[in-house]
Amino acid sequence: MAKGLGNIMKQAQLMQQKMERLQQELATRQVEASAGGGMVTAVVNGQHQVVSLRIEASVVDPEDVEMLQDLVLAAVNEALKKSQDMAQQEMNKLTGGFNIPGLM
Repeated sequence: MAKGLGNIMKQAQLMQQKMERLQQELATRQVEASAGGGMVTAVVNGQHQVVSLRIEASVVDPEDVEMLQDLVLAAVNEALKKSQDMAQQEMNKLTGGFNIPGLM
């Protein structure tokens, strides 16, 4: 029984090491989404952090700030969704599709 427990512990340590490597890799990967036909573009990394936001000057209208806010929200939310999907896909590769609560 002790041998079986030791094997389980080794497997857990390997999984932890793979998870740490995956987190480091995701920090360097980026996804991009835009709104308004590319007028606003958000770039998000695999850790769901916004790393850049580009706004075309032509969309900046002091008379219509709400439109710009909507475009920024749309681009950022879509980029965050893509980031979450990317992280989930990578996690599924790591866990073989087995859902482990609290990992992502």
